[in-house]
Amino acid sequence: MAKRDYYEILGVSRTSTESEIKKAYRRMAMKYHPDRNPDNVNAEEHFKEAKEAYELLSNGQKRAAYDQFGHAGIDQSSSQRNSGSAGDVFGDVFNDIFGSGGSRQNDSGTDLRYHLDLSLEEAVAGTTAKIRIPVSIDCKICNGSGAKDGTRPTTCATCGGHGQVRMQQGFFSVQQPCPHCHGTGQVIKEECSNCNGEGQTQGYKTLSVKVPAGVDTGDRIRLAGEGGTGRGSANSGDLYVEVEVKRHDVFTRDGSNLFCDVPISFVTAGLGGELKVPTLSGKARLKISEGTQTGQQFRLRGKGVKSVHGGAVGDLMCKVVIETPVKLSKIQKESLREFDTTIQGGGDKHIPKYTSWLDGVKKFFD
Repeated sequence: MAKRDYYEILGVSRTSTESEIKKAYRRMAMKYHPDRNPDNVNAEEHFKEAKEAYELLSNGQKRAAYDQFGHAGIDQSSSQRNSGSAGDVFGDVFNDIFGSGGSRQNDSGTDLRYHLDLSLEEAVAGTTAKIRIPVSIDCKICNGSGAKDGTRPTTCATCGGHGQVRMQQGFFSVQQPCPHCHGTGQVIKEECSNCNGEGQTQGYKTLSVKVPAGVDTGDRIRLAGEGGTGRGSANSGDLYVEVEVKRHDVFTRDGSNLFCDVPISFVTAGLGGELKVPTLSGKARLKISEGTQTGQQFRLRGKGVKSVHGGAVGDLMCKVVIETPVKLSKIQKESLREFDTTIQGGGDKHIPKYTSWLDGVKKFFD
């Protein structure tokens, strides 16, 4: 029996971040864990399935191989042995249900998102973009303590500086963030006037983002530790640069293929010929067959895009659009009428589709 798609199992997209995948697994684990569904065999199967999906997608190398080759590109045996990451997450799930067993600080910096517009040429070839982002930085007056200059935060008397208080709920002893210091373990008696006791202020920083060749709209570039600054010694968050490719004047992109319209005269369409068409790497010759119809597509192999996700270089699909001449002179109009007379006289030899259509119309009215 074919295995289900791991992203589908967790209900996430292929562009989901590690944090989003972890949250999705936690939801599944809380819903289907056997301890919460003792008589539900299906729930146990769902739990095992979610656990297997998370163990693979939380491993960067295995996820990359899975994205490129599917189930054939991963070693199932090693995936089964590597159960530590899913176990860690389930530990978090248990804590969410019954309360944490230790002190949990929430001073880590926040993750940030940045919207980056790129031209099609930049997205296909890759580039380095400089971006300026707002960030939270430690207050220069209080050095991140949040206390008034010349003072220091004091140890919280309620929790003794642990940031957690223990509460008895029936048979369970539950730890929760201290309501007095809000889990920080410290109390600020006089707040810093510059940051109002937050310990952080608004700032900006400029980053160089290396954009790999072949990115497309919806792709994300993760810059670890470049998000919001954590308080004190806490870790900074991550920055997720979300790519959007701007509309191009000539080409449209679909995956690794490029598409463009090529206007031609009806003379070229009828007699055939050779045109020079643009590609992202220069000009290319396009041979038009005799009797080409409007809307017909010609493929230029290897003139598309090599996706950042791997695979072969795509193709350029040129759709022929026959242009009807306008603002004709008297002589040109007379020439066209003479030409049309010779064409009509030839019947289905020259215009088979039109002749077939007329026959169908006649049968309809008869």
